[in-house]
Parts: sequence; C-alpha cells; structure tokens
Amino acid sequence: MEYNEFIQSKKHLTGDYGFPINYLPDIAFDFQKFIIEKAVTKGRIGVFADTGLGKTLIQLSIANNVVRHTNKRVLILTPLAVAFQFMIEAEKLGIDDIEYSKDGKFTKKIVICNYERLHYFNDEDFVGVILDESSILKNFDGKIKSQVTAFVKRIPYRFLSTATPSPNDYIELGTSSEALGYMGYMDMLGKFFKTNQNSVDSNNRNIGEKFYLKPHAENDFFAWVNQWSIMCKMPSDLGFSNDRYVLPELVLNKHIVENQSLIEVNGQIQMFTPIAKSMTEVRHEQKQTEEKRCEKAVTLSDGKVSVYWCNTNNESSLLKQLDTEAVEIIGSQSIDKKEEILLAFANGEIKRLITKAKITAMGLNWQHCNHSVFFPTWSYEQYYQAIRRFWRFGQKKDVIIDIVISDGQTRVMEALTQKTEKAIQLHKKLTENVNGSFINNVKQFNKNIEIPKFI
Repeated sequence: MEYNEFIQSKKHLTGDYGFPINYLPDIAFDFQKFIIEKAVTKGRIGVFADTGLGKTLIQLSIANNVVRHTNKRVLILTPLAVAFQFMIEAEKLGIDDIEYSKDGKFTKKIVICNYERLHYFNDEDFVGVILDESSILKNFDGKIKSQVTAFVKRIPYRFLSTATPSPNDYIELGTSSEALGYMGYMDMLGKFFKTNQNSVDSNNRNIGEKFYLKPHAENDFFAWVNQWSIMCKMPSDLGFSNDRYVLPELVLNKHIVENQSLIEVNGQIQMFTPIAKSMTEVRHEQKQTEEKRCEKAVTLSDGKVSVYWCNTNNESSLLKQLDTEAVEIIGSQSIDKKEEILLAFANGEIKRLITKAKITAMGLNWQHCNHSVFFPTWSYEQYYQAIRRFWRFGQKKDVIIDIVISDGQTRVMEALTQKTEKAIQLHKKLTENVNGSFINNVKQFNKNIEIPKFI
C-alpha cells in the first residue's frame, strides 16, 4: 500500500448515498437552500440547526426531492402535535402529496406520523425516513427506541434533524452516526476518544468514566463529523447573513421559595436549610416545597398566556387545583388526547398549559406565547428545548422565563448554568471546525429574496 493510500484509509471517510437535487422551494432562504442541497446530495445526513431556522421547511424539501427522484414514499417521524405544523408548512410550499397517518394507512407519497405510532408502519413501504427532533429518542422507553432504530437501518435514504445533537458531550454524536449507517457508537469511542474510568486521584478515589477526545484524533474527529452533518445556530455559521434572524430579548428571572420544613441531620434540627447535594436530596427538597413553588408559579402566570413546566404528577395536580383555567398534559393520557390539548394551546384556545419538558419540549412552535414558569431539573436539553418553544426566530416579544426553585435547590441551577456554558462551547467548537470546509462555497445561494407574508 502506498503512503498516500495509507493516509486516506485513516480518514474514516463516509460514502455518498444521495443524488443531484431536483427541487428547491422559491420561498426558502439562501442558507436553507444550501442545507437542502447538501442533504439531498449526501443522502444520509444529520441537519443540526437551531430552533427557528426552518427545519420543517428543510425536511419537507428533502422529502420532496426523494419522492421526485424515486417515485416512492418517505416517512417523517415527529414528536406529538408537530405533525400538524408539517401539514401547514407543506401547504405553504405547495406540496400536496402528503398526509398525516395515525393508523398506518396512507395513500400519499410523503407520510407523517408520531414516533409513538411507528409500530403501525412497515419499512418496506418507504425508501426514505426523516427523524424530526431526533434527540427525543433518549426520552422514549426501550421498546419505542428499538423500533425506531431497527426501522431506520432498513431505509436507504436517512435524515436526522435536531437543535441538540450533543447537548452534554461529543460522544452523543455517535448515536446519530450509527443511525445514519456510518461508524457505530462503540467504534467511534475506540477511534477518537479515551476514558479515565480506571484512573484514581491522590486519595485513591475513582475519577469517573468520562470520555475525552484523543489530542491527536481531534482534527480527524471533526473532519469525520463534517462528512455526515451540518451544524448551525445562525446562518452565519454557514457563511450567510444573519440580517433576517434577530432574536428578541430573553429575560430569565430566578425566584427562590423558602423551605420552612424542619430539617433533621444526624438527630439535630437545622436552623437553616442545607443545600441539596445528591439527586435524592433534591427530590426530597422538591417534595417539601412543591406547594409553595406551585403557589408562586400561579402568581407569576396570573392573567398571562403561559406554560407551566413541572416535573412530577403532584406538581401538575397542584397547579391544576390552583389555576382552574389551566389544562394538564399527563403521561397517562392517550396520544390523541395529548395532541388535542397541544394543538388547542398552539391555536390560542387554551390560555395556560401544564406539562413536563420530557413530554412536550421538542419541535413545537409557540411564538404566540412569551411567558413560562420552569421548575428546573438536571437536564440541560430539557431546559434548552423548553425555553426555545417561545424564544425562537419569529417571536415578536421579549420572552420572560420565571424559574422557581427552593432555597435548597441552588445546586440544580448551578449545574444547569455550567451545562449551558459547556454546551455553548461545545457547539461553538463544532460549528467552527465542522462547517469550516464549506463556508466559502455559498455564493450561488446569496440572492436577494422577498420574505413571505406568513413569516
């Protein structure tokens, strides 16, 4: 083997599965057209664009390209209530060969369904699949996750779309790579990462099992990710103008509720509430303060169009008792019922909504609402996605997020702050390194266009 061949073999190249583009919507912005063409040409790709950058339009355009090329069907999997947004966007694009199926029956070429209803469908009926908000898979039980994974692996054209492909660490990108049919998760860890799981500190305590990029493999890793993904928080990440994408102000207010319960530690009553350190202590603290936190939340939302983001069924029930106008979404409700409520809120028929971030924080556009009350957890992704239902491009008002915690829960907010800073740095490094290779290749897309009236 020649030396140059040896070097090429070490670059972890991925193949192209796509075809020349045959459809670009006139109403798409320049950076959206760029993403569509790159995705279609690649055939299997992750579109990791931030909320509000038009991923629905992009995904529909990709699906339409696959249909035109193959004359076969494409399945789009979405979170609850998001299918309706796809249908509305398809009408704007003039795509009529599309339908929302809840039972596995269909007649159109582009079919939309929820992740929870995938078991009604047969992979042999489709040549392409699009996973909208693909990171949501982490929130499903093993059965649904296994169904989706097995289904996707049998489809020729595969596309993932989410704003949070790696909310906590680079290693989370391995799941996306594996789903697309590229390098497997474990193979990725072995090639690009090292672990300190067998390391100990000076006190002979195990440091942990965190993975780190190998210093000599960093450039190869980003080059590899660049082959099967597009990442952007703003059009400028791809070399385009941000002129039309200006977000309103985001106001984060922290409200601390005092825990007046008697705390006993080692048989001694504590004068002051100690900060909850472990997850068990945090849950205990939440239980002790749930009534006061709910009362505070209702006071903050009084008279507003708002969403309560809670974490437990008790919190949900208490909020409903205190705010009789609010409508709950709970896990025991049917899929149809949850969709009905979410659609009603999106249409302005419900003034206040009570829900959990792990149920409804993905993919929904709620620009009609600019206020929310959030009971935080350790999950940065839930925190980010919940806020982004309101604070996204197209929002006309400043967004107010009231965060309600107890005085002993400050560690949760500290952890979220640290995760937020880390996520910002992670994404900054990814976009800088991953997109650098094609930032200068955008001239043919830089054309002046008129903004459609509905934007």
